[in-house]
Amino acid sequence: MSADMKFLVVDDFSTMRRIVRGLLKEIGYNNCEEAEDGVEALSMLKGSKFDFVVSDINMPNMTGFELLKAIKEDPNLKHLPVLMVTAEARKEDIVLAAQSGAAGYIVKPFTKATLEEKVQKIMQKLAAAA
Repeated sequence: MSADMKFLVVDDFSTMRRIVRGLLKEIGYNNCEEAEDGVEALSMLKGSKFDFVVSDINMPNMTGFELLKAIKEDPNLKHLPVLMVTAEARKEDIVLAAQSGAAGYIVKPFTKATLEEKVQKIMQKLAAAA
């Protein structure tokens, strides 16, 4: 579990990005960048090395699902764990997230404990698969 892991937080609301970033910092992850939609996120992911993506589902230009699909279709990015964030826990979203290869799913508003638990679970799964 390395503290220098690089996170990309994708959300069209800057307040939400700030909150997630703040929570990640409290958990111990200080290396965090932000993107305001899937288009920006994708270009950042292609241009630089990231270890973990936390993405909102409902965004303009490119939704979280479209971003997830693009990540999973890119041979250089498909290993990246993507944690999906949404305001409403719709069953079809959860199913779609799982089918599309999301590493996990979290409903806002969430606490530091929930985020930490999700991130750790995902990291353990990845470590086991590696």
